[in-house]
Amino acid sequence: MVTSNTAAIVLLLAASLDYLIGDPWNWPHPVRVMGWLISRFTQSAIKYLHQKWLTRLAGIGLGVGLIIGSGAVGWLIVRGASWINSGLGVALESILLASCFAGRSLRAAAVDVLQPLTNGQLEEARSRLAQYVGRDTEKLGLPEILRAVLETVAENATDGVMAPLFYAIVGAFVPGVGSVPFALAYKAASTLDSMIGYRQEPYTDVGWFSARLEDILTWLPCRLTVVTLALLSGKPFAVWHLCYRDAPQDPSPNSGWSECTYAAILGVQLG
Repeated sequence: MVTSNTAAIVLLLAASLDYLIGDPWNWPHPVRVMGWLISRFTQSAIKYLHQKWLTRLAGIGLGVGLIIGSGAVGWLIVRGASWINSGLGVALESILLASCFAGRSLRAAAVDVLQPLTNGQLEEARSRLAQYVGRDTEKLGLPEILRAVLETVAENATDGVMAPLFYAIVGAFVPGVGSVPFALAYKAASTLDSMIGYRQEPYTDVGWFSARLEDILTWLPCRLTVVTLALLSGKPFAVWHLCYRDAPQDPSPNSGWSECTYAAILGVQLG
């Protein structure tokens, strides 16, 4: 059984690894495996299933299977490594947990877009921004680019950092389970949503379950993040007022709250 001290050490090591190293492109990564599985399954479902209920059922199976499977595989890897050697178990658990955090990657993406702006290279900044957002960036000016970067950071900080951290902490308190299975399970849900959780065809039905499940799983971590940032900023009432007024207008039950929080703290307009 993982002790509270070991769980704290694993969380600290994982956060440090993400901060210092991040996710090197040439390293194997759980999300790449998840992405490959999602892509192959989805292509087959769209190609061979032509009835709405069958496609939705396949999407439910994909979501449940990948989420539970990711957590189970993470548990088996950590348990096997710990059986061989406790130190190896801690090291592998820390590495796997670090792969669930996207703090350094998110920062690198923001810097990648902002760096050309220091030299007035708007075209290059637009081109780089297009790699990270779904909107048309061709005619964006400097204020719009800056706002798009902040919106991207605000939206992804919750599901890329705070929500995995939340579920890692929850998992640390579950005897015999640990942080990694819970964090990997959430990461699977988040990856499903980012790849197929769209209202547009061809993902409307196959991604229906994944989109809604990710909204549910992110709901509590998002609100806890809002409360935490509001208190740390010293502007709790301003944050709450703006979130209460504007967040429900966003189609997403979570993105609006994240954007409103940063907007209130920084005194800018987002969305």
